[in-house]
Amino acid sequence: MKYWIIILAALKRKKWRTGLTISSLVIAFLLFGLLRSVAVIFTEDVDLSGDDRLVVASKYSIIDSMPISYLQRIKGIEGVEIVAHQDWFGGTYIDRANFFPKWPVPPKEFLDIYEEFKISDQHKEAFISTRTGMIAGQKIIDRFGWKIGDRIPIIGDIYFLNDGTNLWEFDLVGTFIDSENPGNEDQVFLNYKYFDEAREEMRRGVVGNFIVKLSDKNDGPRVAKEIDAMFANSMDETKTSTEKAYQQMFASQIGDIGFIMNAILAAVFFTILLVTGNTMSQSIRERTSELAVFKTIGFSDMTVMNLVLIESLVLCIIGALLGLGITALMMPALSEMVSVSLGEISLDVSVILSGLGIAIITAFISGFPPALGAMRLKVVDALKKD
Repeated sequence: MKYWIIILAALKRKKWRTGLTISSLVIAFLLFGLLRSVAVIFTEDVDLSGDDRLVVASKYSIIDSMPISYLQRIKGIEGVEIVAHQDWFGGTYIDRANFFPKWPVPPKEFLDIYEEFKISDQHKEAFISTRTGMIAGQKIIDRFGWKIGDRIPIIGDIYFLNDGTNLWEFDLVGTFIDSENPGNEDQVFLNYKYFDEAREEMRRGVVGNFIVKLSDKNDGPRVAKEIDAMFANSMDETKTSTEKAYQQMFASQIGDIGFIMNAILAAVFFTILLVTGNTMSQSIRERTSELAVFKTIGFSDMTVMNLVLIESLVLCIIGALLGLGITALMMPALSEMVSVSLGEISLDVSVILSGLGIAIITAFISGFPPALGAMRLKVVDALKKD
């Protein structure tokens, strides 16, 4: 701590340059905090135990359908309380920019499983009894200014009506909220019975996946094995997993999220490494005579080297703390803006610790070459240059 004044004086020598370097580091660690927090949601391991809902999907691809007749067979397995199903409808509302997920589901069973979807009894009954019924999350309602009773047109791109046209129309009969995960409010659910009856005859009687609610969440591994064994060697084999694992698989269809984000971060930090290294090298070159004086008055070579390394460390730690701090402040807004069914996005402790670890590594790599040069500096040579 007795050398702290020297380190502060070095940082204040070129305030503008120091400020720009720290700003670059802040942006880098802000990106790190945001991207890694999202990547964690898609890459963390998922255990079948401890989750009372399972998703049964096609073994080979999530775009493959399964016979709806599987429902009764799954329901007969011990430990299964409720079974529902859903399909990815696709489609466009007015313009392709108006994207939101649309899922045909059996109204009663689906809402009985997803108790976190808060919907009034009146709206729930309307959804069950209205053949062309649709319910929408509050975020969708607010986004498009819909109101109950509106007739919502959807242009089909995956499913066509039996008469060959693709203009579907649904009646908005209810709205729901999800206080635990507001991202779930950015989707709509359609009455499966109408959807199945109205679509092309050759595509009827199949579903995208089944959602299974368990009586005891500890039965998850056993029930999953029984379901997959039941349909093994059939024309439509299954793969049963938790909802979280299924969502990870669903997201992987657009690419390896974790790899993409880590590649972006690697490019960012490589650039920041060059910026920080250049800042430190330039700072040491400007202070050659000062370092020579330090050695003249008794500072050892190792002490001079440590002073330069600590200066680099202070720069990187300040940038990391500020960047991660801003990330923490932005996280609630980000979690609300991004619709992720895997759960709420948060700044995990592991992200903070890895960020600080990267800051230390960056400080060492960028600071070591100039620190080594300062250590090897000869007093006579330095004074001659000056």
